Amino acid sequence: MMSILHTVLASLPAVVWQWRRWLPPVLIALAILGGGWVAARLLRFVTAKALRAVNFHVLAERAGLDGLLSAGGAGTDTTGLLGILVAVFVALVALTWALDVVGLSHAADLASRVALYIPRLMVALLLVVGGLYFARFVAQSAAQYGATLGLADAPLLGRLARSVVIAFMVLMVLDELRIGQGLIRDSFLILLGGVTLAAALAFGLGGRRWAAQILERDWPREHPRAPGEGPGRG
Repeated sequence: MMSILHTVLASLPAVVWQWRRWLPPVLIALAILGGGWVAARLLRFVTAKALRAVNFHVLAERAGLDGLLSAGGAGTDTTGLLGILVAVFVALVALTWALDVVGLSHAADLASRVALYIPRLMVALLLVVGGLYFARFVAQSAAQYGATLGLADAPLLGRLARSVVIAFMVLMVLDELRIGQGLIRDSFLILLGGVTLAAALAFGLGGRRWAAQILERDWPREHPRAPGEGPGRG
């Protein structure tokens, strides 16, 4: 997707070059900005309508992200935020055209770099919604399974499973946003390894009797028969 956007933005100067023969660059830039503003508002509306048509707002609400945005005073939900990002992307593309037309190549390059980062923000937002929803599903499933086994700490098991899924989601989001890729990945792997080792040691030292009972219940051992005891004798 990034290569396609780079190709489109690189070909824009050739498209508008022919207009300079008849119109001053400032008028062309103003026309591009006006068209970009209209297109941004239209695509924001279309994006929000399309997402609501596929019940994306229901998924975001169940994931809990809409509640976080509302508590933070964002003034919009996740669907509206995606629409805003689409509008900002279109507006930045139009600004890049306009700046290039008037000869501000350095400013146009900066605007294009910002515009190319907007799709990453949209993908990261989709990852957050999907990750939070999946974390909630995993937490409920783990808690119900623990309750079925009769575990007293079944809710704790669900919270731990949810925390693990959210941690992986955060790692994916940071990787998509290109934020501290190497350092964050290595730190997460070290932390995950330490938590896994600590959990294994705690289970091995403190849960030996419980583990032995489960193994004996599910896979009972065959006890040796007494001398002279036949298979048909009780």
